[in-house]
Amino acid sequence: MEARHSARCVEEAEDAVKELRAELAKAGIILPSLGLDPVSLAREAPCPLVELGRCSVETARRLAAVLR
Repeated sequence: MEARHSARCVEEAEDAVKELRAELAKAGIILPSLGLDPVSLAREAPCPLVELGRCSVETARRLAAVLR
C-alpha cells in the first residue's frame, strides 16, 4: 500500500511540474531548472518537492509581473 501511495505522490508531482511548465510557457516564462527535487525522491517513501531552480533576473521580473 505504501509503495502505491509513494508512486501516486511521484506521479502527482510530475503532473504538477508539467502543468506549471505549460502555464509558465503560455506567459512566456521558462524556468530551465524546473523539475522534481532528486533528494526528496531518494527517501524510502518519496514525498517529492518541486524544484523551481534558478533563473535570470529578467525571468524573475517577468514572473513577478505575472503574479501581480
